[in-house]
Amino acid sequence: AGKCGACGPGYASPLEAMKGNVPAGPRERLLYLPCIYRGTGIGAPDFLATVDVDPKSPRYCQVIHRLPMPNLGDELHHSGWNACSSCHGDPTKSRRFLILPSLISSRIYVVDVATDPRAPRLHKVVEAEELARKGNAAFPHTSHCLGSGEILISCLGDPDGNGKGTFILLDGETFEVKGNWEKGGKIPNLGYDFWYQPRHNVLLSTEWGVPKILAQGFDPRDVEKGHYGRRINVWDWSRRCLVQQLDLGPGSIPLEIRFLHEPRAAQGFVGCALGGAVWRFHGSPEGKWEAEKVIEVPNKKVQGWLLPEMPGLITDILISLDDRFLYFSNWLHGDVRQYDISDPRHPKLVGQVFLGGSISKGGAVTVVEDRELQDQPEPCVVQGKRIPGGPQMLQLSLDGRRLYVTTSLFSAWDRQFYPGMLTEGSVLLQLEVDTERGGLALNPKFLLDFGKEPGG
Repeated sequence: AGKCGACGPGYASPLEAMKGNVPAGPRERLLYLPCIYRGTGIGAPDFLATVDVDPKSPRYCQVIHRLPMPNLGDELHHSGWNACSSCHGDPTKSRRFLILPSLISSRIYVVDVATDPRAPRLHKVVEAEELARKGNAAFPHTSHCLGSGEILISCLGDPDGNGKGTFILLDGETFEVKGNWEKGGKIPNLGYDFWYQPRHNVLLSTEWGVPKILAQGFDPRDVEKGHYGRRINVWDWSRRCLVQQLDLGPGSIPLEIRFLHEPRAAQGFVGCALGGAVWRFHGSPEGKWEAEKVIEVPNKKVQGWLLPEMPGLITDILISLDDRFLYFSNWLHGDVRQYDISDPRHPKLVGQVFLGGSISKGGAVTVVEDRELQDQPEPCVVQGKRIPGGPQMLQLSLDGRRLYVTTSLFSAWDRQFYPGMLTEGSVLLQLEVDTERGGLALNPKFLLDFGKEPGG
């Protein structure tokens, strides 16, 4: 990748990205994090934080810049790029802009991170009205750059807050909404995350819930009423139509979905939040797609909680660029897990660290029956601070050696399950990864406490 004189952004392959194109390897120096004030009682706009993670820097593990959004109540959630390795063969493309969809306001912010990477600036705002008018879409979630130079964004619903698993396309130059990606036919009742794999002519999407329902907080009765998802939706990539639905069972709620990085691999994994499970999906010789449960986190019988049994709530999953390890966050129980997936049908647990959660010793919850642990885990304390909340968003360094973790999920659910986090703030932690044998260890020198931000 380092020798290519006429290439676009990113790398020629995932393994090239893992090796990097400099002798020291692809050591990250900056992180960008959406920071959310919606629902906290603080009347400030969400902002994009730039964090210095260069160990040689005097401002290591500090927020060095804040870019406030121009509106209140957006609920920034996920992020994506305008261009990436999908455009690697096109030298006219470059990774210049960060795409920030807002889960509640339905705005999409385009942020210039190329002019000054240490101090991003707002480039454009795509208003909710444009999504509604051109695509009858709202509640944008996942943003992926395409080989065409366009940007594809999944949505959770329509402008009235009803569930609708639709997609919108943004022009890669003007960032105008071009319309819906799908070309008619059946549309899933719910939407959330997605991943596409052109070599297998497929896009797979998942389902969270009905936006106007989940925005109020989690009520178990809404699962029984069918307001939450249970399917992987299979789309024909070239024809842009829904061709198959894989039902993972009632109450599963499949969220983050990941293909293996090897471009020829017709398989990957999806994490089911309420089901506490990871399913492996794969293409069959007949051209259909199938799914099988390969990891299950048992519920814990508890006292002093919302329900008599506490699920793990798998919220984020990642796969290392060499397809050796799978990671997921177990938001309610409070642990991050690492599995060896050298045999994708039989993942092996090789690393586990508790970073807070609802079952720590000294809290309100008593575990009365646990099929995994002999004792409730100790609270997570870093530099004297007891970590509120549980591990949620994950990001792995390209070389696979550092796993970054934050603790906020979604303001309405944070308020319900971890009310202390709304007053104390979220944190950014770093786990050190054993990439040879597997294993996770908390870096005790790394703590970014967002409760100490100027606005709280």
